[in-house]
Amino acid sequence: MSPSTGILTALTFLTCLVTHAQVLPGTQPLPPNPDFSATMVAGIDKMALRLIEQSKTSRKPTREKLKAAIGLVDERVPFKALELVGDTTTPALIHETETCRVFRVRWPVFDGVHGEGLYVQPKGKPTARVIYIPDASSTPETLIEGFLINSGAEVVLPALISRDSEFSTNDKFGVKTNCSHREWIYRQSYELGRHLIGYEVQKTLALVDWFKAQQEQVPVLIAGVGEGGMLALHAAAIDERIDSVYSAGYFAPRESVWEEPIERNVFGLLRDLGDAEIASLIAPRPLVLQHLFYPKTVVSMEAPKGARGIAAPGRLTEPSFAAFEAEIARTKQLASSSRILTATGETWNDKIIHHLLPSVSITISSSPVITLKPDPTRQKRLVRELEAFTQRLLVSTETERNNEFWKKLPLKSLAEFEAHTEKERDRFWNEVIGRLPDPDKPMNAKSRFVRETDKVTIYEVTLDVWDDVFAWGWLCLPKELDGRRVRQNAEAGDARTLVSAPTRRPVIVCQHGLEGIPEDTITTDASQRAFGAYQAFTLKLAEQGFVTFAPHNPYRGMHAFRTLQRKLNPLGLTLYSVINGQHQRILEWLKAQPFTIPEKIAFYGLSYGGKSAMRTPAVLKDYCLSICSGDFNEWVRKCVSKDLPMSYIHTHEYEIWEWNMGRTFNYAEMAALIAPRPFMVERGHNDGVGIDEWVNYEFAKVRRLYNKLLIGDRTTIEHFDGPHMIHGVGTYDFLKEKLGWK
Repeated sequence: MSPSTGILTALTFLTCLVTHAQVLPGTQPLPPNPDFSATMVAGIDKMALRLIEQSKTSRKPTREKLKAAIGLVDERVPFKALELVGDTTTPALIHETETCRVFRVRWPVFDGVHGEGLYVQPKGKPTARVIYIPDASSTPETLIEGFLINSGAEVVLPALISRDSEFSTNDKFGVKTNCSHREWIYRQSYELGRHLIGYEVQKTLALVDWFKAQQEQVPVLIAGVGEGGMLALHAAAIDERIDSVYSAGYFAPRESVWEEPIERNVFGLLRDLGDAEIASLIAPRPLVLQHLFYPKTVVSMEAPKGARGIAAPGRLTEPSFAAFEAEIARTKQLASSSRILTATGETWNDKIIHHLLPSVSITISSSPVITLKPDPTRQKRLVRELEAFTQRLLVSTETERNNEFWKKLPLKSLAEFEAHTEKERDRFWNEVIGRLPDPDKPMNAKSRFVRETDKVTIYEVTLDVWDDVFAWGWLCLPKELDGRRVRQNAEAGDARTLVSAPTRRPVIVCQHGLEGIPEDTITTDASQRAFGAYQAFTLKLAEQGFVTFAPHNPYRGMHAFRTLQRKLNPLGLTLYSVINGQHQRILEWLKAQPFTIPEKIAFYGLSYGGKSAMRTPAVLKDYCLSICSGDFNEWVRKCVSKDLPMSYIHTHEYEIWEWNMGRTFNYAEMAALIAPRPFMVERGHNDGVGIDEWVNYEFAKVRRLYNKLLIGDRTTIEHFDGPHMIHGVGTYDFLKEKLGWK
């Protein structure tokens, strides 16, 4: 382009700005909104609910998908006999009749993890083998009914991780929480690709392994109530060796799983599997479903005095009988060979037994109630074993990432490296973050003038993305690109000095953190808390001549946005599935503007915005560099470690965990997806989101990678003696150097 042509283009653009001073060229007027953030969150919520409903028509259930969803990845340990749990004070034998003995027992599952419960040993040859699982608010002792004692069946009643909260803490901290034991284990496991549901299914299937290893083969029945009813369905759907299934107090439409306690949050579940789909995998084996004994509980973040309120809100209720029957009807449509009995009345009767075990002669007889005291030490053992196992995974999953990611990276040429990481980028986006279709609505760009300073004009902009979902942000435009300054200079007879300045500039997308809004990154009011953190970096960078854009990311509104994560996760999606789509649209718009250099659009985010600086440029290559401020960390350890007070397992941020991240991508791996583009970390020594040692440990991997690729000058870390804030010294220099702006 010749100089004269460039000047003509600039004058045309600037003239448009003069004419439409309140609206950016190419946009429609934007009506003010009292809370664009709340409107955005509500729109995403509407989309999520719509996608959940639509998922019912496209599910393709398989056993392998169910196993993957609940994290069945650990190999079980074979065993030859149940171990007796007792000592000279508390013997293992707790009850005996003419026909059976009842013992406290345990059995190995994997690497230091055991199942525990009660064992009913018939004195004659077993008529059947039964696994009978209680609800999480109950114990095996409460399920010892007379007919189990007299049936002649060999029965194991596993104990579950309970809904109590006594052990949901690190004892060294001396602070109790209101987090249930079930949520406590969920919090530590989810990031590592494991799940409490998977752990307890594994404990159940270990018993099936043992049953099937016996010389005398008889039918195997699995039964459960409440949470036990869920595990019975899952175990039987996965393992065809189970001959029949009884489930009470669980079966229902699962589209509202996001309202249930968070330990029922299973990534990708509704994409492939509702309760009907899981039940269809049991067909044609006999299945009894009972609309009875549904646990009723409400989980609140309110904590008793002296305890920390960190529990994720949730509730369990009884579904209507009509909804229960509708889900059964869906099962029968999916599996015409299903043999489902909808039972009413008492838990067990002759009709139920005959349906489940047609070849076995068991008569239900009235027997006296048996009262057994629960083992007072068992629950702590169950919790601490799974806790210890999960903490050990912090080491083994890092080895897994080394083997599956780092050792496979080609480092001899950038071309080979980029070809390889393109596949890893797709894996990260599709399998870990979760990918939505590309934006499909017309952009419908709207803008309005907000205010101006001596050097910068600020506009508010919205862009449509999908139905009900839009992107929103504030644009800071240096005044030498703005029509107001053109008019002033023209009146002063000095328009040529304006035209001689560069009319296309590098762009910096400046991302706010948790509970923030775009204006927080622009305000210069030192009395506002936002200024202390952001130091008006969006405005200051614009004053230095950059075009800056502060988009809104929808992590605002406490439960409103955290509930979005709960709704998206069962679809195999996360909040970043939406955020990355919004940024696709933002990039599309910014690249098309006459005041930007399309190949020079950078990303700079603080806190949750730093979290974005890892996840968004990792998948969107149109960001030419990324700066992570106040967030870079040994992320997996921060999400899982029980020994660090700042770990998320000790906080109220219950939406933070990303399924299987620990086995696939920590922050160094995300930085490798950003490479070979420039990447920088900004770290305050006093920033409580991490500790220098962990930050430096993780960044050392990034430094090594860039050096190995012979591009060591493209990455750096700046430490400064300060808190959780934008420092704006080394990062500003980095931006000027890498964007070629002086």
